[in-house]
Amino acid sequence: MLLRRHCLAMMMLALTGWATGSHAQTPSQAWPAKPVRLVVGLAPGGLVDVLARTVQPHLAETLKQTVIVENRGGAGGNLAGAEVVRNGGDNHTFLLNPSTTESVNPLMFASMPFDPQRDLRPVALLANSQLFLFVRSSLGVDTLEAFVEYARKQPNPLNFGSAGNGTTPHLAGELLKQATGMQATHAPYRGVAPAIQDLAAGQIDFAFGPATVFPMVQAGKLKVLAVASRQRAAVAPDIRTFSEAGIDGVFADSLFGVYAAAGTRDDVVDRMNGEINKVLARPEIKARFLDAGAEALPMRAADYAARVEDEKKLFAPLMKSLGLKEQ
Repeated sequence: MLLRRHCLAMMMLALTGWATGSHAQTPSQAWPAKPVRLVVGLAPGGLVDVLARTVQPHLAETLKQTVIVENRGGAGGNLAGAEVVRNGGDNHTFLLNPSTTESVNPLMFASMPFDPQRDLRPVALLANSQLFLFVRSSLGVDTLEAFVEYARKQPNPLNFGSAGNGTTPHLAGELLKQATGMQATHAPYRGVAPAIQDLAAGQIDFAFGPATVFPMVQAGKLKVLAVASRQRAAVAPDIRTFSEAGIDGVFADSLFGVYAAAGTRDDVVDRMNGEINKVLARPEIKARFLDAGAEALPMRAADYAARVEDEKKLFAPLMKSLGLKEQ
């Protein structure tokens, strides 16, 4: 009898502690319980890798936990996405990938290793890297209007380079052709850097690239004519948008998002979104992102998802008309 009373008393104490919260933690308080892994879908040294490593120590500080950046480049971010879908059920693994993982890859790859809509959930928008139209200086044009007129008059199509089929710089070039009626032949490269190098060398006529290309403009090797965004870039506010020049529909922002596996807890996603946004709001982080050619954009997960939906509406008809398919 005495043992039974003792057990009952212990049960009552436990229940009381649970009710008052004195002996329990909410799920959000218990997280993170181990190192947080950020799987980056592009190679080391690329823009999203630089941005990830910029926020890494600040996230570790605010989460009071180790944050690991792991690169898994390849297949347009699909390899990294597959890794997070496969091993991200621990609530501590996140994907850093271009938004084209959702808007372009399902239309371009004949076989996707995962379904972005079903297997991933948006957490936050890390940054937007606006793309600019660069032309070789020897082309002899100084304005967007003069460039379009020049392109239309050529007996042979101009050549433009990009970071590869289906990348945002490629789609920006196709949108420009569509909006102006000009002809141009696409030359895919293994990244933006080699495309820009060939542009400066006069091997191609134009290309879309980030603000990190500006030193070549200052050196007189290239000219920049417009920004492919709905608004002017904070890093170069004197450069017009295509819309301001009377050319509509050339919008090709490069969004870099943070994702989690579909089964990740809601409180973990909310906490991660909040902590990322706090880091992105810091003036020194905003400045470092701008130096890298990107804009830090604190945003709710739902708002980022809405941005990607707009991107899908823009890119889906274009992708279908191009008929691009990768194995």
